[in-house]
Amino acid sequence: MMGSGSQKIKMVNLIGDLLIINLSFGVFAFLEHDKNEVLPDLWIYGFVLFSLNVVWFFLNQKQEIHERGKRIDKLLNTVTKSYILFILISMSFIAVFKLSYFSRESLFITFGILFAFMISWKFILFYFIRLARIAGFNYRKVIIVGDGAMADSIHDYFNKHLFNGFKFVGYFANESSEKHSAWYLGNVDQVKDYCEQENVDEIYCTLSLAESKTIYDLLSFSDNHLIRFRMVPDFSGFFNKKVSIDFYDNIPVLSVRNEPLGEMVNRIVKRSFDIVFSLLVIICIFPILFPVLALLIKLSSKGPVFFKQLRTGKDNIEFNCYKFRSMTVNAQSDTMQAVKGDARITWIGKIMRKTNLDELPQFFNVLMGQMSVVGPRPHMLKHTEEYSQLIDKFMVRHLVKPGITGWAQVNGFRGETGHDDRMEKRVEYDVWYLENWNFVLDLKIVYRTLFNMVVGEKNAY
Repeated sequence: MMGSGSQKIKMVNLIGDLLIINLSFGVFAFLEHDKNEVLPDLWIYGFVLFSLNVVWFFLNQKQEIHERGKRIDKLLNTVTKSYILFILISMSFIAVFKLSYFSRESLFITFGILFAFMISWKFILFYFIRLARIAGFNYRKVIIVGDGAMADSIHDYFNKHLFNGFKFVGYFANESSEKHSAWYLGNVDQVKDYCEQENVDEIYCTLSLAESKTIYDLLSFSDNHLIRFRMVPDFSGFFNKKVSIDFYDNIPVLSVRNEPLGEMVNRIVKRSFDIVFSLLVIICIFPILFPVLALLIKLSSKGPVFFKQLRTGKDNIEFNCYKFRSMTVNAQSDTMQAVKGDARITWIGKIMRKTNLDELPQFFNVLMGQMSVVGPRPHMLKHTEEYSQLIDKFMVRHLVKPGITGWAQVNGFRGETGHDDRMEKRVEYDVWYLENWNFVLDLKIVYRTLFNMVVGEKNAY
């Protein structure tokens, strides 16, 4: 299955989406029929439903489930954002056309079931596509032009990720190395003839930019024969990480750090989640736990219920971070971290720290916009000053808002950071988070945090 297979996948994806949307609304319209004596104008209802199908048709185009190399978390993040926008548009239609046919309860259930079925459908289709590609369907025949380290790397990628559907057939270079002899197809001058005879779909070029005439010639040939041409530049001498390229008019500008939260839409999604989640905690959980914890804190030792400390936030801006007091009042709280067996920690403090309940007041920091539910943990000012001099890229983690929980914490790097190697790993996880953020990743971190609260964490003390 060649190029047309991807178009078929897109069509199957769209048809599945529209079936789920129409069945969801159809089933609940049928159920509401038994509860409502007044039926809606079916023409208006039909027009709204048709309009929502059109809306989802355009939202579906952004999901690119057929894209090779697509990660499931990236896909689900795109689907979730599309779904949120779809709900907002749906509610607008219902309000404008005064479709009171659906009760609020039924709408809530409809949207909930729609989301569950949509996510399940994407999971099933995503992994079915992968299995089909491993089995040899929907592949793209590719060759590599050039040799060296990058040719090796892209070849290894094709072999390790068969589920992406790249069928590597060989490479072309002016000299054959012993390592590549089994895959060697000829010199660079023979590329065009081979592509025409064997119906090659993509060319991956690892030639040096100094060979610009050859590269341009192959690019021109590819354009004229509907072959996708990919350049694989070698940046390994400078950095070994993901890069992105933007264009300022016709000027290519290389960004060495991907920042998803640099995009306004992603910031809106993250901030909306922060506000909704923190309000739910403050309204539903805080009033129940606060009186009990406040009493136990007062009984455990003298001092205030809350502990306030200056910490480093986004863009290195200081803010007051709030916690339930888990230690006796002491003069070292702003300079010395808690350690295992710390005598300053009260008996109720041990329980709160083990279950993260001492962090509960930080949801007020989230609501005020100083923190996020998920992000790198904020450090006391003394540690920011010290580690910024000792740990490479330590300050990068301050490009985003600090969080109540984070990727480093759910991977075991929470609590004491007295050893430089532990702090280096924490920074490594924090930087990975800000470079790979998506909404689904935040949900995953929240889930793992809640799970760890129940089972306990060995580094929480």
